[in-house]
Amino acid sequence: MIEIEQLSGGYDSKLIVHELSFSVQKGEIFGILGPNGSGKTTLLKMISGIVPASRGSIAVDGRQIKEYTPKELAKKLAVLPQMTPQAFSYTVRETVALGRYAHQNGIFPVWRKEDEQAVMKAMKQTGTLQFAESSIEQLSGGERQRVFLAQALAQEPEILLLDEPTNHLDLSFQKELLDLLKKTANDAGLTVISIFHDLNLASLYCDRLLLMEEGRMSGLGLPSEVLKEESIQKVYKTAIHQRPHPEVPKPQMSILPEKTAQEEAEIRIDETCVQQTSEWISLESPILLKTLSAGVIGAGWGWHRSFVNRHVDKNYWHDAYKEDMKVFLKRYHFDVNETVGMMTAVQLDTAACRFVEVEDVSVFAVVTAGVGNAVDVSRSIEHNRAFLPGTINTWVFANGQLSEEAFVQAVMTATEAKVKALLDKQVKDPLTNSQATGTSTDSILIAATQRGAHQAFAGTISPLGQAIGKAVYECTVEALESNQRGEKKT
Repeated sequence: MIEIEQLSGGYDSKLIVHELSFSVQKGEIFGILGPNGSGKTTLLKMISGIVPASRGSIAVDGRQIKEYTPKELAKKLAVLPQMTPQAFSYTVRETVALGRYAHQNGIFPVWRKEDEQAVMKAMKQTGTLQFAESSIEQLSGGERQRVFLAQALAQEPEILLLDEPTNHLDLSFQKELLDLLKKTANDAGLTVISIFHDLNLASLYCDRLLLMEEGRMSGLGLPSEVLKEESIQKVYKTAIHQRPHPEVPKPQMSILPEKTAQEEAEIRIDETCVQQTSEWISLESPILLKTLSAGVIGAGWGWHRSFVNRHVDKNYWHDAYKEDMKVFLKRYHFDVNETVGMMTAVQLDTAACRFVEVEDVSVFAVVTAGVGNAVDVSRSIEHNRAFLPGTINTWVFANGQLSEEAFVQAVMTATEAKVKALLDKQVKDPLTNSQATGTSTDSILIAATQRGAHQAFAGTISPLGQAIGKAVYECTVEALESNQRGEKKT
């Protein structure tokens, strides 16, 4: 729909945009990114015809943009600039109605039914109908932005050019606006070209991105192709960390602030951080720890300060067990948002802990272990699917800075150590009488201080893996033996 070839231009004799070539297809949401001064707004003005090209060409539907009359172009293309001046005290409805100018004919234009329908539709779409009779001067910056978007939509363009459309909008209206643009692009074939300062919003909503640096193209393609950690750090000259969005297959960028000396000071998680009652074992960290866990509360990736292993009866069952766990944590003043919570039917006085140090990393492990519901994973299909409270809960706290690869490898290493302990203790699956590899609802936690020496790996022969293997194996063996002695006494 839009073809740009070797485009260069700027103001007076100064070139701002240099030799850009790209195309935008009908119904596409195309995002333009780049730091301040990279030429984004100049490019948008050139596409709109406000700033003429010095060299190169811009074609819309196969026709050069300079061949369109202003009214012809206005029927094709609408613009929502970054800041829209308001010279007169119009009402919201009057302001939106200005978008119909391109569709008016003659010296004394007649307001038609289709004009009224277009204005009403645009105000409904943008949530501005409630302000229809209010003066635009009475509105907030975010409300005005929505009004001017309504004006652009009332124009019923095939192409919409936006300069930071979410500027001045709060979080809910940012989402509503971008959801609206995405739906209109999909349903009506509206082509959207928009400048974004928010890289994450651009990633979520744009089909393709153009990354600019000093007026030139630095990247062009899908969000996953353009939003690379290295390229964004180079263009924006700041520390950035890229991670996938937790729910959709789009990259998200996080700024990495400079750490203070206090934030980099090493701390040590060990037995002095543990508290135990008849109802729970808890570990309280002086700082938030980066975690990967299978807890009832705090599962997945996160940052947590409190870690709770709650004792429940072996016949415990609750339809809303997560909510029940939250109630329990709140009762004892644990912050649910900063807590990893697990459950176990094992008596807590049989728990084992171990501190192990290997080279430049240390590990503290805590394990509760019983084998009443032991399972051979290779024959688990022979079991029913009744979920009983977790019997082997494994906590691993690493005093070091772990890569994400190390976190995942730590789970593998800890699991291997647990299985070796079950093998050496000759724990059997009671249903199949084969070697057990765990219990039906085991839980695991890997937590790291993210301070001190960097640990790239946690495989079995790495220093971190060696520490985890020794700590988890010895804790699991000790906890199993202690639990077995307790069962014999009863």
